[in-house]
Amino acid sequence: KMGDLVAGATWEDTGNYGQKDYWDKRYAEDTETFDWYQRYENLKHIINKYCPRSDSAHTLVVGCGNSSLSEDMHNDGYTQMTNIDISSVVVDAMAKLHPTQRWLTLDVTDMSPKLRDREFDYVLDKGTLDAIMCGDNSSEYAYAMMDEIWRVLKDNGCFIEITYGPPETRLAYLEHPKLQWTVTQLTVAKGSITIPTKTDDVHFIYVCQKGKQIE
Repeated sequence: KMGDLVAGATWEDTGNYGQKDYWDKRYAEDTETFDWYQRYENLKHIINKYCPRSDSAHTLVVGCGNSSLSEDMHNDGYTQMTNIDISSVVVDAMAKLHPTQRWLTLDVTDMSPKLRDREFDYVLDKGTLDAIMCGDNSSEYAYAMMDEIWRVLKDNGCFIEITYGPPETRLAYLEHPKLQWTVTQLTVAKGSITIPTKTDDVHFIYVCQKGKQIE
């Protein structure tokens, strides 16, 4: 399925999606903006509903790449944006393009070097979990990613996962017993499809709402 993501992608490409070196090389060679799956305009009705715009709300985008998502959200009223990616190449490039946002080179499976517990009101991922699922030790790293997102998310915060993965392949990670959040499943039609009729016609959105924790 990962081969569906980019025109011309090969299985060799998808097998490298979990590797930092692959992304450094790719971003050095291809500097054009690229959005996985969906652009913000197709997602904003969901993001605005579950993550209300506020000047005081802090938003984290993981695996930001060179997507326009953060810029579009910033322009739509999400003014406190932090973006992380494992590739220093793309982080440095995006920081120069959008200096009013915060850009950090970080591994989503261990954000502790730079991000505090309960730091963010909202966390968004568009494709990072899917990239991890293509690499070695995918289950281990997927669980680690969820643990870290849980850690940096404030009580009553919201995490939105945008993925090609249907519930049978993603809920085991999102609904792990350690993660005490409520998961709502939604879908968005792929860009070229007007009326979805089957699973392959949609991208899946999982909205994870974290309740207040009792110490």
